[in-house]
Amino acid sequence: MAKRVVVTGASSGIGAATARGLRAAGWDVVAVARRRDRLEALAEETGVDPFAADLTVSDDVERLREHVEAGGPLHALVNNAGGALGLASVIDSDVEDWRRMYEINVLATKLVTSALITSLRRGAADAGVADLLTVTSIAGHVTYEGGGGYNAAKFAERAMVEVLRLELAGEPIRVVEIAPGMVKTEEFSLVRFGGDRAKADAVYDNVPHPLVAEDVADAIVHTLQLPAHVNLDSVTIKPVAQAAPHKVIRSELSPRL
Repeated sequence: MAKRVVVTGASSGIGAATARGLRAAGWDVVAVARRRDRLEALAEETGVDPFAADLTVSDDVERLREHVEAGGPLHALVNNAGGALGLASVIDSDVEDWRRMYEINVLATKLVTSALITSLRRGAADAGVADLLTVTSIAGHVTYEGGGGYNAAKFAERAMVEVLRLELAGEPIRVVEIAPGMVKTEEFSLVRFGGDRAKADAVYDNVPHPLVAEDVADAIVHTLQLPAHVNLDSVTIKPVAQAAPHKVIRSELSPRL
């Protein structure tokens, strides 16, 4: 019998790539996002179970809980939904951007985790192990100028993951953090800059081989399929051209011979 997983933020980027990768690996995937049309297209392509929901809305999360429980045990939850807004300083940034980032990165993750933990426990009883995997960011490990609101949200999300690992100790539930660096997707930077395509494209200008969504998805699929006794607590994934959030090489890499 196939294992079952919920992937949030599945309408694009890392979430969609993860849904595709897990389907290819034989998992049953409940793909969750706000945009129904994109989910339906993904379902037609891959056979995922599409579920449209705004995960910052408690009623939507409750609908998701009911849908998941009706389908049987859950063997993994991939908390991927999130995002950044703006690149202004702490002093000049819009507090509403901060509020929204906290809602989508922290509160939504908490709501979904709380709603689905019973299903995960049933999955652990069914298969001997279940996974609670959250996609954070290197912005939750290292601060950088202009990242104040996103840093704050991702540091909070990372802290929540670390607390969950302590609170769930003694249960066969692996708590995993995947922390990507620079990933070139179709929407992340575009959303961050309010739809300004020039600013979004400039983030990746002259960067040799930034990560793509499939790179992170491959790591997620690999992690979920490790032997039951192996837990990758925290995995940081960056392109070789990125030494830190604030240090990115914008030219071809070459050895200093």
